[in-house]
Amino acid sequence: MSRRCITWYLVFAMVLIGIVPRVDASFVPSIPADFSQTTRQTDLETVQTVLESKMVAQRLKDLGFTHEEIRARLDQLSDQELHQLALKLDDLRVGQDAFGVIIALLVIAILVVLLLHLTGHRVIPTR
Repeated sequence: MSRRCITWYLVFAMVLIGIVPRVDASFVPSIPADFSQTTRQTDLETVQTVLESKMVAQRLKDLGFTHEEIRARLDQLSDQELHQLALKLDDLRVGQDAFGVIIALLVIAILVVLLLHLTGHRVIPTR
């Protein structure tokens, strides 16, 4: 009974550890003198990078927007709106944490195989 309880506890702990998201931390740089202009320029570059991708550019073209119309609409955005748009675009990146998911699935598979080996169970596929 004790061995089974410890085994299930370890399985639960490993699954819990695998689910917890990774947190990145770094040093916070000092604020430059012209913070708003630097931030706006950075955010504008982020948005333009996404808009220049082939899929987004083609979709905007299909919707009937020209480069000049897109530029005019970006210039109309306030600093705060542009910053929020840039932050949302960073969150929308496809496959952002695919590596972490693959590692978690591999760890779970290894744990299942290890538990089957330790308990002496054999999996025999039958038709």
